[in-house]
Amino acid sequence: MSLIMNSNNSPLDLCSPLMDQKNDEKGSIIFDTLKKQTNIPTEFIWPNSDLVNTQQELNEPLIDLEGFMKGDESATAEAIQLVRNGCLEHGFFQVINHGVDASLINAAYEEIDSIFNLPLEKKLSIPRKPFQVFGYSGAHADRFSSKLPWKETLSFGFPYGENDSNPVILNYFKSVLGEDFERTGWVYQRYCEAMKKLSDVIFELLAISLGIDQLHYKKFFEDGYSITRCNYYPPCNNSSLTMGTGPHSDPTALTILHQDQTGGLEVFVNDKWQTVRPRQDALVINLGDTFMALSNGKYKSCLHRAVVNSDKERRSIVFFVCPKGDKEVRPTEDLVNKEGSRIYPDFTWSDLMGFTLKHHRPDAATLPAFVEWLASSKSSNS
Repeated sequence: MSLIMNSNNSPLDLCSPLMDQKNDEKGSIIFDTLKKQTNIPTEFIWPNSDLVNTQQELNEPLIDLEGFMKGDESATAEAIQLVRNGCLEHGFFQVINHGVDASLINAAYEEIDSIFNLPLEKKLSIPRKPFQVFGYSGAHADRFSSKLPWKETLSFGFPYGENDSNPVILNYFKSVLGEDFERTGWVYQRYCEAMKKLSDVIFELLAISLGIDQLHYKKFFEDGYSITRCNYYPPCNNSSLTMGTGPHSDPTALTILHQDQTGGLEVFVNDKWQTVRPRQDALVINLGDTFMALSNGKYKSCLHRAVVNSDKERRSIVFFVCPKGDKEVRPTEDLVNKEGSRIYPDFTWSDLMGFTLKHHRPDAATLPAFVEWLASSKSSNS
């Protein structure tokens, strides 16, 4: 077996990944899942502090939404309590009977395969541009040069308020991948429409659980947009060396995720990483930094990561909810009065997104780092 050396000059077993260690004209590693190689580049090796293993399973709230959506008072009270418990502790729960058709979710996974099985040259023809979130990315090598995640992604946007006369996602796929991907566009168009409806339901539950007007967050995000990201994690023979997605909190407001049955999602709770068992019938919900600010710090932004499987590929579909870029992010007066003071300053989503794209790689301390950066920026401009 070939060996590479770590920083202490001791040997490390090699991964046998599906990738190609070649560089583009900018010197970035190109992540090619169609070619094998005999070792793992050092750019993909993560520090031991990030690679702590866990076997404990998270006992997160599992919320049945059917009763709430039908107006059942008893089911609503139970759902609200479960939401409150999860968000106070770690900003994470799962929902079942959520109204998203299982056949639509299955179709979305079929399209993941059709996208990431494309030739490398085709995928590289729709790159994520600098300081943008949309497009294809192999291991985020277009942005970072170390601690690269063992995955490929394709991200696209869904502005709210659009309708069938302007199916933006359908048009996006046809424009970047051609007419052969019309079905792909329609599948993700319908998928995003369904997730938008579900996010409205979740926002109503969150508002009630915080003791504010039920429609407050639904209205706040009605002119916003979402970012949908398809993730593909190739298997890695020695997955203990690398990460699929490093530890971070989402800078966005709300995340709705479906993971396949391979598993790999983990949440940091009570000072340890805990695994999230995949459920075919459930959708994962976690709060991001923007919602933590909207709740005046009462609800937590979920710290999570994704590990790599040594034998199986892993796929997931993520729907990130964002407010309109220039909308002021601030908690309601009711929440401020309950807490007694403001925890975070006012900011816009475009400021926070720009910060994470240009200055800061999202991690466990994104929001505090952003607040410090915002204060220094205002001070330098005054």
